[in-house]
Amino acid sequence: MSTGVPLASVKGEIFEALLGFLPDWVQMTVLGLIVLAVVASWVVKLKRKLAHRRAVRNGQPVHAAARYGQGRGADYLGSYAPQRPRQGSGADHLGAYAPQQRQGEGPSV
Repeated sequence: MSTGVPLASVKGEIFEALLGFLPDWVQMTVLGLIVLAVVASWVVKLKRKLAHRRAVRNGQPVHAAARYGQGRGADYLGSYAPQRPRQGSGADHLGAYAPQQRQGEGPSV
């Protein structure tokens, strides 16, 4: 039996359950703040993207990320980021268990 009234969405049901007991002006204020937050996030994202494009076009150094908006976790840690491992042989990590070199012998190649 169809009454011709469309069913409410899940988001609408959640909004109604959370704010349904409040006056209409409070509901509209909360909804307006949510819309404002979404629009503000779009503006910030667009501003960053434009700044990145300008930097690339002007030949200025840009962030070392692979693509715009994609970085590594260590990029945001600053001085707290783990140090990059040194390039060395496996014996460098053996410590006291590494084989000792005899005098007169150079490092093996």
